[in-house]
Amino acid sequence: MPAAHLLIGPLLRRVVGTRATVWVETAAPAVVTVRTADGAGGSAPTFTAYDHHYALVVVEGLTPDSTTTYEVLVDDELVWPEPGSSFPPSVIRTRAVDDRDQPVRLIFGSCRETTQHATTRKLPPDALDAYARRLIADPTPDGQPDLLVLLGDQVYADVTSPTVRRLLKRRRRRPAGAPADQVVSFDEYTKLYLESWRDPEIRWLLSTVPSVMIFDDHEIIDDWNTSASWRSDARSQPWWAERIGSGLASYWVYQHLGNLAPDEVAADPVFAKVSAAEDATGVLREFGQRVDQEADLAHDTERWRAVQYQWSYALDLGRTRLVMLDNRCSRVLDPGNRAMLPPGEWSWFLDQAHGVYDHLVVGASLPWLLPPGIHHVEAWNERLADSRRPWAARLAEKLRRALDLEHWAAFRRSFEALGATFARIGSGTPGAPGERVGAGPAYAPPASISVLSGDVHHSYVARARFDDPAVTTPVHQLTCSPIHNQVPAGIRPLMRLGWSPGPAAATRALARSAGVRRPGVRWRKLAGPYFGNAVATLVHRGRSAEVTVEGTTSDGHLRPVMRHRLTGES
Repeated sequence: MPAAHLLIGPLLRRVVGTRATVWVETAAPAVVTVRTADGAGGSAPTFTAYDHHYALVVVEGLTPDSTTTYEVLVDDELVWPEPGSSFPPSVIRTRAVDDRDQPVRLIFGSCRETTQHATTRKLPPDALDAYARRLIADPTPDGQPDLLVLLGDQVYADVTSPTVRRLLKRRRRRPAGAPADQVVSFDEYTKLYLESWRDPEIRWLLSTVPSVMIFDDHEIIDDWNTSASWRSDARSQPWWAERIGSGLASYWVYQHLGNLAPDEVAADPVFAKVSAAEDATGVLREFGQRVDQEADLAHDTERWRAVQYQWSYALDLGRTRLVMLDNRCSRVLDPGNRAMLPPGEWSWFLDQAHGVYDHLVVGASLPWLLPPGIHHVEAWNERLADSRRPWAARLAEKLRRALDLEHWAAFRRSFEALGATFARIGSGTPGAPGERVGAGPAYAPPASISVLSGDVHHSYVARARFDDPAVTTPVHQLTCSPIHNQVPAGIRPLMRLGWSPGPAAATRALARSAGVRRPGVRWRKLAGPYFGNAVATLVHRGRSAEVTVEGTTSDGHLRPVMRHRLTGES
């Protein structure tokens, strides 16, 4: 394969002011150049790891409030756009220098198996593919989103396609006991991204719409870090060390590196090491193993330190603040002290959640607000898992792992702390977002708070309610899942029942019998549940907010399945 060839990309990742980052994987070591029609550009050499070659190019000198086409060169040879391409030109859109009055449009969703999975599982049409085709048909700047927010399970290491399984069968050297149909090594992980991001429509979409991402469990394995005993059992497998190290290292390369703003890229210690190394294989191998071991610090009840490498991040678009949270890698799993984030990272989140903005958006791969009937079961299970009676704790642990009871509800301390944070911010108390009102100590609360999530393979909108009448900001759970997957038909009635008052009351009584206190927040469903493949759009205009969820039709188009105004509700 010639050196001047892109294996994956270009992926337009972050656009910040007059700068942007473009990520690519090339066929050989090279210098990658991005140049735009208005004279902006940038170049970067590739770094090499596991015989793969990557570059993150920082584009400088973009014109504010503009839309410009760009091209990619590898060793001065034009490789993008591809000759004879029928797709519209890839573009970089910038916002105005003062973009406070500009609308913000976020597209979000989670759980996307590749189109090749559909050949054996007969999955409904891919919603992201449908969205890309619609944007290709009408690529006008006014219709383009500001950001694509992917909330987990961008690839499935443990549910592979027929193509990947055939590749695994041809591999002669694999760790002892490695699952025959699951990826384990870094090179095997690269095939997942190649398969997913080389889809022509998806490739074009990722080249022209900025994107940020966060992992969920399937980037590593189903139910990753469910509990301390799960973690111990996983580590006893002879193939697990390579699996977790490769999974985290490949996630850093393919997903997390592009989440960083240009200034953050330069300051990232891992990027500095891989850029300086002639061959960064050892750097990434050590990093993948170490970052998993660092998570043990968060599980040490005596030390309670934050992990050294942080996957959570934050960014601003106009008057919208987005904070993306790691719901998987850095969990505190000690019984009696479970937390979704370690103390140091929680302090970081509180700092990011307070500021001057109109809308706060928290991205979390796992929903904060589940159907109440399911929430109370998870809270009950966590309480039993902390029981001093060994038999009860063992039974609860078996149920936790068998039924996937490991959402925010099963980390009650974090569930309550997140609600209390939203209540404090939404009441305009000192230190909360917004402009100071008059000369007094009060602050204007934000116009909306939204939690974007996926994972649960159905979509819905729920509104949180607080007992404190001072909380005036509407707080919503916006769940959109899956992009391309499906929930078994037999499970759908159970999920619907979870929203019903009767089952919710019964499971609440069950939780109360175990000593679980009433949650500090109440919530009700406003729209959904919808069980098809879907993508959602969150739009902020001034102090208004609205969400639309669109599902796929049988012929692969999108249709609105729910639309809800999030501000100005009665």
